[in-house]
Amino acid sequence: MFLVKDKVVFGMAMMRFLSSIIEFSAAVMFLKFDSIEKALKINAVLALIGPTVMTVVMALGLAGMSGKVSAGKFLIILAGVALIFYGAGRGR
Repeated sequence: MFLVKDKVVFGMAMMRFLSSIIEFSAAVMFLKFDSIEKALKINAVLALIGPTVMTVVMALGLAGMSGKVSAGKFLIILAGVALIFYGAGRGR
């Protein structure tokens, strides 16, 4: 179906496919259990999985780009990722 030349891109895509399968399974479990309390518990697990997947995908991408991007731009990208986590983790 797809001809993937870059193994890093393939790894990034597979992580996102895995993430989507986990999210879909959680939605099915919401409907199966039909309980707000259980849905909130499942959602709490998803809240841990999402940032983990993002971190792994970003790490794969940055590792794949490490030889192609200057050190300065690499640091800017890392700072951007850090700011995403900082901003997402801050309360009001």
